[in-house]
Amino acid sequence: MAYVVAEPCVKCKYTDCVDVCPVDCFYEGENFLVINPDECIDCGACVPECPTEAIFSEDDLPEKWAEYKEINETFASKWPAIGSKKDPLPEAEEFKNVDKKRHLLSEKPAS
Repeated sequence: MAYVVAEPCVKCKYTDCVDVCPVDCFYEGENFLVINPDECIDCGACVPECPTEAIFSEDDLPEKWAEYKEINETFASKWPAIGSKKDPLPEAEEFKNVDKKRHLLSEKPAS
């Protein structure tokens, strides 16, 4: 079982979670992070670090965000790895508590 980054991360991309990951299983898109399920060791260190509470174990992923399991799997193989903390997106605070952001998720890799 791996962890999954869900919708609250969209347009925020806080990377506090990346900084504590012992296996560097995070990958970076233009405005979202994903976890590679094949690399995640299920330690849970990232969960309490996420300011938007966007990270869930597969078993606890809310049904309304079920598609994010596949999103994480898909983009972990297409986006570049991220292994250290970076500044969040400039609009992170504005979007931190916004619901229904799926349509804002960019499929582009981080540049």
